[in-house]
Amino acid sequence: MEALVHATAGWIALALDAIAVLTVAAGALEALARVGALCLRGGATPARVHAAFIGFGDWLVVALTFQLAADIVGTTIAPGWDELGRLAAIAAIRTFLTYFLDHDLARARERELAEQKRDGAQPVQAAPRDPR
Repeated sequence: MEALVHATAGWIALALDAIAVLTVAAGALEALARVGALCLRGGATPARVHAAFIGFGDWLVVALTFQLAADIVGTTIAPGWDELGRLAAIAAIRTFLTYFLDHDLARARERELAEQKRDGAQPVQAAPRDPR
């Protein structure tokens, strides 16, 4: 039974890591498509390009969350203290990265909206964000 749990946990961790990689790829493709479309239409202002990259930052936060989940699942198959310590350090680093990236994205959004209001420009929308 223990072998089954370890094997299942290994597959789940691998699947979560794969989802994280696909999330980064999807975000990169979306940002590239948005910036490319702006360039082709001739509307590539700094604010609009920045909005595309804010959307990419949101994708990165989601990917880091999936990687953290994979690390948590990985603790079920890492019984030694060395492995647990390494996983704890990775989880802490990813948690801090997520926090600071999310914080920077929120500040960038606020700064962008303030500039748009000051200039009287139409607000540029970033990629939809989960309201939680």
